[in-house]
Amino acid sequence: MSQPLHVQLSEVKEWLNKEAASQIEPLQSKATSMLKELRERVDDTTDGAQKILSNSQNEMDKNNPKTYRFSRNASKFAENLIDTLKALKVSESVQYESLQALCDDLEKTNANIDQLRRSAYPYISPYFIFDRRRLDVFAKRLFDMTKEFRNFLTTKYVIVKTIDEAHSTVDKLVQTLNETKQNESNLKQAEAKMRNLEREISETKEKLVQIRSKAELDELVKLDQNINELRTKVKHDLRYLQKPFYKLQSLSRASEVAVPPDEIRKLEEYLADPLLSLVNEDDGAPTLRSIVVKLEATIDQGKLKLKSTRLRKAQDQVKAVLGGTLGPLQKQGREALAQRRQILSSETVKSLQNESAQLQKQLESMQRDYELVTQQTKTLKNDQIKLNEKTDYLKKELERKAPQLTRKNVQISLPS
Repeated sequence: MSQPLHVQLSEVKEWLNKEAASQIEPLQSKATSMLKELRERVDDTTDGAQKILSNSQNEMDKNNPKTYRFSRNASKFAENLIDTLKALKVSESVQYESLQALCDDLEKTNANIDQLRRSAYPYISPYFIFDRRRLDVFAKRLFDMTKEFRNFLTTKYVIVKTIDEAHSTVDKLVQTLNETKQNESNLKQAEAKMRNLEREISETKEKLVQIRSKAELDELVKLDQNINELRTKVKHDLRYLQKPFYKLQSLSRASEVAVPPDEIRKLEEYLADPLLSLVNEDDGAPTLRSIVVKLEATIDQGKLKLKSTRLRKAQDQVKAVLGGTLGPLQKQGREALAQRRQILSSETVKSLQNESAQLQKQLESMQRDYELVTQQTKTLKNDQIKLNEKTDYLKKELERKAPQLTRKNVQISLPS
């Protein structure tokens, strides 16, 4: 096989036109000539319809009862036929798609003409016979010309279709390359932004670690851990009373059990944060003890029902609370919360906390931006793959069409 001829994409259209000129130009000249003849055939048919319109109107003006109805039918037929022919536009374009569309329109127009004649002639006969014969001759010539035109398009003019398609492929390929170039630029910008965000996120995390490792904040973190452990212990020591507390609350609202308002408020606090409620009580948690006593009495009265296993465990915890098991936790909680308040009152800690909160906010914002850019980068990479595949397809399609027009092995060179 001969070595392929390399043609730059920017020169393909001009090169194809030059190489295929000896085949294309005669066909285009023939198409121009056929278009001229088609216009003449349409004009002739229109003149034939105008003749019927003029003669029928003249006959109608005579007001002859014998011919009036036939003349009126002939006039209406001619008007419809003229409107049908006027709707047909025969352009001067010799592009294959334009000619194909014109041929389709011609065939539809011919079908409409034929339908109009078949529908109208029985109601015109036997009058205007010479005008109708004259119109039939013009219509047949238009029909025959349309068949010839269709045959020309399907047998000879397909090479023009091929070059039109090749030109269209060139345009699509150029557009795809431009989109690819723009996509590459967007991808580079996104990747650069992603790298910058990675660096900024890493630096911000390092600053946060340095701030939180300060002695003051480190002590606060350890103290918060201790408070959380105490909160868990208090919640654990009251775990079997939580459901009974809710039931007692409901019974109080339904006025089935008398519980003072201050104890109801305290009960809600215990359900929300047991440690904080315990710490804020007087020594020995007298309000909690009073609530537990009412709970025990309500259970004994049968107003608050629990399953046997839950009842036994709830009763055990009632005894434990009344026995003062929460005293040490109350004391430890007070001490821990007092130490926390003291640490938080330090200006150094306040400054470090503010700086830490600001950095944390910045970090979260950067992480959100990073997720967005990461998704954008992924989308752009997928788009790049699709654009590259489309470029390869269009290039191969163009290299397939070129030999059909030039009989030469062609390889298209894309811009770098």
